[in-house]
Amino acid sequence: MARAQRPRIRTAGLQPAQVLAGLTSLAFLVFGIVGFTRTGFADFVGYNPATVLGFSVNPFYNLGFVLIGAIGLLLTFGSGRSRIFGLLTFAAFGALFVWGLMITGTVSTNPVSQAGNPFNLNGPDNWLHLGLAALGLLIAFLPARHKVLLPEDEEETVVEDRVDSTTVVEPLPDDSRRPKHEKSPAIAREERPPGLAH
Repeated sequence: MARAQRPRIRTAGLQPAQVLAGLTSLAFLVFGIVGFTRTGFADFVGYNPATVLGFSVNPFYNLGFVLIGAIGLLLTFGSGRSRIFGLLTFAAFGALFVWGLMITGTVSTNPVSQAGNPFNLNGPDNWLHLGLAALGLLIAFLPARHKVLLPEDEEETVVEDRVDSTTVVEPLPDDSRRPKHEKSPAIAREERPPGLAH
């Protein structure tokens, strides 16, 4: 008894997670590069009064955005990799959000106070990081577009070879007077089926 084949589901083309991850990565790169134009490279992890779109930046913070943007662009070329980028974004900015809450005093104690404030974080940065962490989760768990492959779509089309002519090999008449180097074992002659013009 032949077993009925069930339709199979495959991912279809460019996924929404890839598009969103690519756009986010480009935005990170632009933000980091614009930040470098505002801060330069001096006092790499110190306080800097410069802001980009109202958010405090310093060279170390800018470098973080450039790096995560570059990594994101490399991971955009696959649906699974884009989701990994989403999880990486969630983890990085989620940690910065919690750290920023400690630095700004929202959380009463800062267990890493000895590390200072190398990213030059302030209150508005915390909300940016919360939003970016949520964006990372969205990228990681955005539903994929699928297509259904029916069994008849997967059947291979077999094209039969048509035989228009046959090759018949006829031996030469036995001629023992010819030297060995002039003898040919067979001659190929092409015959066409009856009814076809030569």
